[in-house]
Amino acid sequence: QVQLVESGGDLVQPGGSLRLSCASSGIIFKVYTMGWYRQAPGKRRELVAEVTRSETTNYADAVKDRFTISRDNANNMVYLEMNSLKPEDTAVYYCNAHHPFLPTRDYWGQGTHVTVSS
Repeated sequence: QVQLVESGGDLVQPGGSLRLSCASSGIIFKVYTMGWYRQAPGKRRELVAEVTRSETTNYADAVKDRFTISRDNANNMVYLEMNSLKPEDTAVYYCNAHHPFLPTRDYWGQGTHVTVSS
């Protein structure tokens, strides 16, 4: 059974920082591209950041220079470090894993809530 479990979501003030974690099991983690997506109320889910097995990263324009994605292959973990948080970052954040050349191998976590408000 494949399982992705996010944690770290919280209520934080504008300008604050937060680190999200995603623990994976049931996949050969080091092979997969890992990503973070988010969905704000009433909006479509969007890519926030992703990192490939070769450590190539890609970020949404809205979070460049503020967020950093990283992976720990030894522990099957992926992280999202979020700095200088803004109210518009408020969303449910989802962890994603997809195989680089097997499109049916695409998995999602249940999400963790991030609220940026004073």
